Amino acid sequence: MSAIDDLPPLRDVIRRHELSARKSLGQNFLLDLNLTARIARASGPLEGVEVLEVGPGPGGLTRGLLAMGAKRVVAIEKDSRAVAALAEVAEHYPGRLEVIEGDALALDASQHFSGPARVVANLPYNVGTALLIGWLTGPWPPWWGSLTLMFQREVAERIVAQPGSEAYGRLGVLAGWRTEARILFDVPPSAFVPPPKVTSSVVHLVPRSEPHPCRARDLEQVTQAAFGQRRKMLRQSLKGVFRDPVAALTACGIQETRRAEEIGVEGFAALARLLEAERARSL
Repeated sequence: MSAIDDLPPLRDVIRRHELSARKSLGQNFLLDLNLTARIARASGPLEGVEVLEVGPGPGGLTRGLLAMGAKRVVAIEKDSRAVAALAEVAEHYPGRLEVIEGDALALDASQHFSGPARVVANLPYNVGTALLIGWLTGPWPPWWGSLTLMFQREVAERIVAQPGSEAYGRLGVLAGWRTEARILFDVPPSAFVPPPKVTSSVVHLVPRSEPHPCRARDLEQVTQAAFGQRRKMLRQSLKGVFRDPVAALTACGIQETRRAEEIGVEGFAALARLLEAERARSL
């Protein structure tokens, strides 16, 4: 008997389906079902809620989500070995688990939900940041109501970082632009099989009701240039973005000698709006 349901222990599932974790897929499996249930609860009450999970592996978090009352879980899994293991979970929770075999980066998850869903996932390390950026820069308001995601601690700190901190960068701007993000708790390496070399953290992101207006592609371009040369003053790092970076910075009320890590989300959004206006004038 496991902690949350009467399905076999995850170690048995991994052994029967020969689910040795593959580094190429960024896999690190969580085997403690009490911990996966804690992650599921961290997203909020789940009764009547639809959930997207990416990289479920042997199904530890999947089982937590379903045991906590999720109405429906859509699980995207790239590893065909894990798909077979997840079929056993689907059978135990009839009509509540849909498993999609494929690459989450190539799939439009929004097509699988009729209303706001939650994303709850122990993201594979090799695609986690790319997935988050895709969710942050997609159509707004988003198809998801919240994101509860596990990352390496270093990435989590970058997501919640504030201006002036060493971790503050492009990811912190994009996350702070459209969401309120916070780290909920850490997960030690010993909780995983195989254990990673770093601590992980669960991050919770909730959409802002009124993000600073600007287009995602313009904000991405400005932040990429600014933080790509973060030790340089903005008048230098933005030369490839604006015809006259000094004039652009002045128009946005930003001193030309500032560096990227000193500028808040509002400042970058202003630069993104100015870039959009420049593009429109050049047409």
